[in-house]
Amino acid sequence: MQTECSAGAYEFPASYGRRVVARFDGGRMSSDGGVILVKQADDILGLSRRFAACFRDKRHPGFVEYRVEDL
Repeated sequence: MQTECSAGAYEFPASYGRRVVARFDGGRMSSDGGVILVKQADDILGLSRRFAACFRDKRHPGFVEYRVEDL
């Protein structure tokens, strides 16, 4: 049974000044592109920010390098 595949390219909003394009033709690619899309979705939806708000940070502020949201 053959499937119908679309070899078109799908362009997403630029991230950090770089084009983000999803293609399925096996050309030049990067395996970390999904992380960029997850970051964009998180920026739009604010999931990390809302999830971090569920925690009470008991760390001493003078020793904190990363916010809970960034972890």
